[in-house]
Amino acid sequence: MRPMRRGFRPVFPRLHGAAAWLAAALVVGSVVYALAHDGFGPLLLLIPRAVLHGFLWQPVTYGFVADSPMGVIFGALILWQLGGALEQTWGTRRMVSFAVGTTVLAGVVTVLLALVIRTLALLPFAGGFVMGSVLWVAYGLSFGRQRLNFWGLPVSGNVFALIGVGFVFLEGAFSGFLRVIPEAAALLLTFGYLRLGGPSSWILRLQSWRLQRQLRTRSKHLTLVSPDRNTPRDSDRFIQ
Repeated sequence: MRPMRRGFRPVFPRLHGAAAWLAAALVVGSVVYALAHDGFGPLLLLIPRAVLHGFLWQPVTYGFVADSPMGVIFGALILWQLGGALEQTWGTRRMVSFAVGTTVLAGVVTVLLALVIRTLALLPFAGGFVMGSVLWVAYGLSFGRQRLNFWGLPVSGNVFALIGVGFVFLEGAFSGFLRVIPEAAALLLTFGYLRLGGPSSWILRLQSWRLQRQLRTRSKHLTLVSPDRNTPRDSDRFIQ
């Protein structure tokens, strides 16, 4: 790779760790799906009606299946590279929890929408690009206005994230917007996670709120001693 100019952050830093395993899982899942296409392969995809009839593993397995060779290649590269970059910034646990959790939740949202939009019920969804999309957009938004190098072009993190959203829009424009429902749901979840915080942040906020409430409750009976009491001028005030 061409060396970066000072002031720009590389989009593809050193790769290692859990991101490589996610990319490998995508490749393996996609190959298994392709080889067993006439057998159990379609059961790895997300089919909302099938999930409602007991195939509960599909919101997990669909995220590791791409249904085209280019989808496998680019999906694995995104998971490996951008996932590796986020892993270095966020840590392994947070990155994996975010990538897999957001993809699974997007699948669940798609299943719930199928209860209202009947045409979704029988559509098969391969979610390899869902996980790639959330990592792409999360990486961009995490840098905000800071500069990144997008294949030689200096762009801000927000623009980089917008490019990821544009990929999803183009996919919907060419193949039908119903087919990118999981990607759209995942991007909304990603934006909410980065702006509002994840479950751990909300748990900490709840604990902080409960602690403050307890302190206010315990302090209601406390009164400040009046300065008019028989105390020297340089004496501290006491709480009783």
